[in-house]
Amino acid sequence: MKMNRAFNLMLATAWVSLGISAAGAGMAQDAEEAPLALTIDGVTLNGQDYRSVTITADTPLTITASEPVTSECTRGLQNQSTSHFGRNGTLTTREFAMAQTAWSYFETFYQPDTGLVNAVGNFPSTTLWDTASYISALTAAYELCVIEKREFDTRATQLLNTLRNLPLYRGEAPNKVYNSATGAMVDYTNEAGEIGMSANDIGRLLVWLQILKERHPHLANSVDNVPMRWNFCNLINEDGRMFGSFTQGNGETRYVQEGRLGYEEYAAKGFALWGFDVDRAMSPEPLAYTTIYDVRVPHDGRDPRVFKSQNYVLTEGYILDGLEMGWDLPTDSTNDGMVASNGWRAEFANRIYLVQQRRFEQTGIITARSEHQVEGSPYFVYDSIFADGYRWNTLDPTGEYQPDRAAIAAKAAIGLWALWDTDYTDLLFETVADLSQPDRGFYEGLYENGNGFIPLQTANNNGVILAALLYKVQGPILQRVNQNTQVWDTAFIGTDIRDNKCHPNRMVEEIPCCACANRNTVPPVIPIEEFLYCRPVIGGEEVGATDCSTVEHNLAPPQVRQVLPSSCPIPSLNP
Repeated sequence: MKMNRAFNLMLATAWVSLGISAAGAGMAQDAEEAPLALTIDGVTLNGQDYRSVTITADTPLTITASEPVTSECTRGLQNQSTSHFGRNGTLTTREFAMAQTAWSYFETFYQPDTGLVNAVGNFPSTTLWDTASYISALTAAYELCVIEKREFDTRATQLLNTLRNLPLYRGEAPNKVYNSATGAMVDYTNEAGEIGMSANDIGRLLVWLQILKERHPHLANSVDNVPMRWNFCNLINEDGRMFGSFTQGNGETRYVQEGRLGYEEYAAKGFALWGFDVDRAMSPEPLAYTTIYDVRVPHDGRDPRVFKSQNYVLTEGYILDGLEMGWDLPTDSTNDGMVASNGWRAEFANRIYLVQQRRFEQTGIITARSEHQVEGSPYFVYDSIFADGYRWNTLDPTGEYQPDRAAIAAKAAIGLWALWDTDYTDLLFETVADLSQPDRGFYEGLYENGNGFIPLQTANNNGVILAALLYKVQGPILQRVNQNTQVWDTAFIGTDIRDNKCHPNRMVEEIPCCACANRNTVPPVIPIEEFLYCRPVIGGEEVGATDCSTVEHNLAPPQVRQVLPSSCPIPSLNP
């Protein structure tokens, strides 16, 4: 039988899989008496599969093996979007190495007694926001074949056990900070204490708990039992706003509205995914705009001087919404990666991206801004596109201007790269792709002023980078695929426990007796005329968005065609 080149390659692969070297084969054949014979199982020859192929020869055979072939990662393909905004496709060798590097942070700074991971390097402290970033990293590492299922399950179950049994602030919900080594409530200096609750942090964790049970139904029962302990009465008020809390100097608790445009709506989606009514928190109002490089940049309309809370415009809230939920509404279960059902979020995200690209084009300053850690005082900055009335305003938590701490945030750069496939995001990628340390993960970023990289690694930064890499492969990470009955919906039905903790009751549906006879329509908060960079999609629960671009589409908004109803209700008579 004559062997062609393709068959030689098949044989080479077979020899590698059998673990037999060419030299070993020759020696074995020398010891045999002619004719020599070799049988290989599972061979494809000229496109046809054979159970086995036997090769005979009167003289010794020489078989040359090729380089070993790395098997393709095929996990999660059943959850993969066929197409999605931004970059689509498998990871390159370099990108896979980046995923391994990012995951190394969670190996090095893992706390074996609790299953938690330090938020910043060696300091044994964490928040719910950073714990959500760890779940992000864990999910992505498994889906990208960086870790095996045994490690995933071991880590996930231990983490859920710790979250299920965390001590709660005033017995209500999780404290803002915990000692990652012990699970005890602490303050920001890691000293024992109850300092308050963060609705934004809890909302982010709820997003990732939902993702965890959608992708891994075998963990759903454990996931549901985490928030079942929490009392939400002071976190969500009756008009759908989110509230955090802090401990005052006299030891009493004060509850304050929490969240500003960008982060507020993202965190609110976390609550909405679990059935809470947070429509007001998900609305962009009150809303204002500032024009930077001809881009109308949206910002929160609440005056910081009055409300004592800054209106930072940052990248992270928008890219997290895109990477994790595809800028979709929490009720959207279509898993369509090319239509953002929460359309104004996609439109605003495009503006947040575009204004940073424009800054680079006009000034040469590579820009990808988000909040981030810094070495030494002030330890943390909000590296804003706009804040407190000023563009490109870098502020510390006290409101002090810190221009030397402005940086290209690694998580923002890779997140923008995943969501926008442009020459500028290619540049962002190259700026931060190698800013890492073996076994410790990626550095926070690169200072804009030339002072080098920020010599710190964090859970949030590395978790977001892993999520961005997973997005490239699979699209929006939240895929609504778990159709099983959920403990969260059925537990304690028929008792007062759900009402006492203000848990939503999805097993009861209120239907107004008047039905929809004289239904009023409410215009969208963000009118379709504001969709400059995304094409509006009419007909859903809200105005959706698709065909997003950095170029204004200049298309007239589609007009809704009005038709007469098939029947008209009888108007009610005045008494």
